[in-house]
Amino acid sequence: MPASPTLGFILTRNWRDSSSGTVVEYWLATDVGALKVVLTKQTSVAFVEAQHKAVVQAQLLGSTDMYLKELELKSFQNQPVLGIYAKQFRQLGKLARALQPQGISLLEADIRPHERYLMERFITASVEIHGGRMEHGVCQDCKLSPAPDYRPNLKVVSLDIETSQNLELYSIALDGLDERVVFMLGEPAAGAIEPIDFALRYYSSRRAMIEALNYWFEQHDPDVIIGWNVVQFDLRVLQKNADDAHTPLLLGRERQPMAWRAHPGKQEYLFAPMPGRVAIDGIEALRAAMWSFPSFSLENVAQQLLGEGKDIGSEYDKLAEIERRYREDKPALAAYNIKDCELVLRIFEKTKLLSFAMERAHTTGLQLDHFGGSIAAFSHHYLPRMHRLGYVAPNVGDVQGKSSPGGYVMDSKPGFYDSVLVLDYKSLYPSIIRTFLVDPVGLVEGSFNASDDPIKGPLDTLFSRDKHCLPGIVTTLWKARDEAKRNKNEPLSQALKLVMNSFAGVLGAAECRFFNPKLISAITLRGHTMVKATRDFVEQRGYEAIYGDTDSIFIWLKSKHTNEQAYVVAAELVRDINAWWTQKLRDEEGLESHLEIEFDTHFKKFFMPTIRGSDVGSKKRYAGLSVDAEDNESMIFRGLEMARSDWTLLARQFQDGLLSRVFKGEPYQQWVAEYVDATLAGLKDDLLIYRKRLRHHLDEYVKNVPPQVRAARIADEFNHRMDRPRQYQTGGWIQYVMTRNGPEPLEVRTSTIDYDHYLSKQLQPIADAILVPLGDSFTALISPQKPLF
Repeated sequence: MPASPTLGFILTRNWRDSSSGTVVEYWLATDVGALKVVLTKQTSVAFVEAQHKAVVQAQLLGSTDMYLKELELKSFQNQPVLGIYAKQFRQLGKLARALQPQGISLLEADIRPHERYLMERFITASVEIHGGRMEHGVCQDCKLSPAPDYRPNLKVVSLDIETSQNLELYSIALDGLDERVVFMLGEPAAGAIEPIDFALRYYSSRRAMIEALNYWFEQHDPDVIIGWNVVQFDLRVLQKNADDAHTPLLLGRERQPMAWRAHPGKQEYLFAPMPGRVAIDGIEALRAAMWSFPSFSLENVAQQLLGEGKDIGSEYDKLAEIERRYREDKPALAAYNIKDCELVLRIFEKTKLLSFAMERAHTTGLQLDHFGGSIAAFSHHYLPRMHRLGYVAPNVGDVQGKSSPGGYVMDSKPGFYDSVLVLDYKSLYPSIIRTFLVDPVGLVEGSFNASDDPIKGPLDTLFSRDKHCLPGIVTTLWKARDEAKRNKNEPLSQALKLVMNSFAGVLGAAECRFFNPKLISAITLRGHTMVKATRDFVEQRGYEAIYGDTDSIFIWLKSKHTNEQAYVVAAELVRDINAWWTQKLRDEEGLESHLEIEFDTHFKKFFMPTIRGSDVGSKKRYAGLSVDAEDNESMIFRGLEMARSDWTLLARQFQDGLLSRVFKGEPYQQWVAEYVDATLAGLKDDLLIYRKRLRHHLDEYVKNVPPQVRAARIADEFNHRMDRPRQYQTGGWIQYVMTRNGPEPLEVRTSTIDYDHYLSKQLQPIADAILVPLGDSFTALISPQKPLF
């Protein structure tokens, strides 16, 4: 390494106990290459209430590696606590198990050393490196401090493999660094044309391919591996083939293997941590960044985002064509293999996924490839601040109780409307936390050490006005997001928004050590009160609230307004509601309001349906013709069939077309009849496909066997007869159509389409929900010569 770096970005973290103490290891990406930081002789700590001192001392008799220390800290039961310091982290777990039969809890004994080191120093991802001994790319016993503005250029490789139907490795493609290469099993055919835009190397055995892959990673030294289902498929299959070949797969830095471990809650889901490198799956990253697609297949996402995909069609075309290319045209298989790598790289670039992952790590304190972990992120922020206020955290399960009420959903008033405004409270739950000082420590202080004037919350809760952590954390994140938006840093803005909005849910999760039904209720029930108060406010102005959901309210202006007039009303309402909250909270509770309602949408036309089969208004389902400030119109669907991928395209396009005509005052009667005629004539057969998820193993469906399961069983029986792998036994997605003989999968459809099913089960329910309020019906619009049933 040419110079000693002073700034780094944490890629991976780990700990281990040694004879001399606990060792913490971090791998950092720096401007001059990867750096390994090794911190030796780290002392681990837990806490116990002081009333149990004698019992704990008895357990520690004869131990020279653990000791008690008096501290100025308290538990959430308002009891003083002692610190228990251990040479090795596992000693704390052993002590906790020994004390458990006596009903004594060790507090914070589960916080791992590498996490505690970072959180207590307010470090999330970027660090400044001080002191220590630097040698051969390793910094021994240096010190780390936060460096919040540092972001390195990470070295990224896109990895993809091709296999036989039995997961036998055929090829490995690598793209994104200075060499685009495909490793291929076998030998080149005589006269084969070699590719010109990537290197193609042949190997005589899978063992040789794995060894070449190990060497490639050592030489090119990427920080990040990206791919599509890269951990659950590509890396797992590579590991299986390496094991079968009796050769190690060494993709970690320093030629270290992956430490496979199972997810505690997701069946058959694995993590693949490796020293110094992270694997980021494109599907998980997109979902974490709140992207949504009907299908997250690489083909579909590439088509949606890039306008292009792969050169093989269906799944079975793909399997057969891969086999053919492997036998007959290996360069073509290599081109297909590396095309997947290229598509993944371009998707990451288009969506700024790597930037989002880095900003999320910087925001949460979690590792770059950790896309869940809202509870861990909350703890990372909260614990060090709580300690500085004189408290230690409870353990998971210390507080029992039922879940709290969710967001308030107002009963809707179904029908068609002109001129509907939607107002939203900006980051409602975070703003409630800031305004009403909702906080775990604040609740303890308000309950045990109440001042003369605590803040009174729902369910008889009391919160301290001056001793709390969470409002300050939210304020910091809020201001950082405002700054990111001003700087047009969308990945950082999105990461901050998601983390900030997750905090209320964390307090309501029984898996969180700060879980308390009263805490989350103090947030959600305040939200109920706010929406109801806002409804009353707008109705006193002469308007009507026709729906509300958690943080939004839908306001009918009672008469048709031009777009300009509607925007003026919206601006007046926003100004007056915000001013009203500011004065009300200052005068009645002595609080500074951080509640902010915003104008979201003007619907020129709006439709709220009833619950099917009743006259009761539905919830979370509506459609409207929105108009922006420049008078641009667009159709908006929420919760209706048009917005749901489990309905056929036939139904979704029908709903879109019918509502669009109704909203715009265009004739719809003839269009409906022609749509039905075209369906019956087979002109819309490509729109009849159902695509549904199989959430369980096929053999688990016994009494209730839905259509998608019946179709999947037919498909797998056919696969078995064709000597193909059964595709659906453990779940997945199935595509099928409804025929005269029931559901049949696309792979093996033999029966005639059941058009009556599509008319009665797909088109008629949609049509009547729209037409009946208009005094019309689907049946009335269909010629008597074309009966429905």
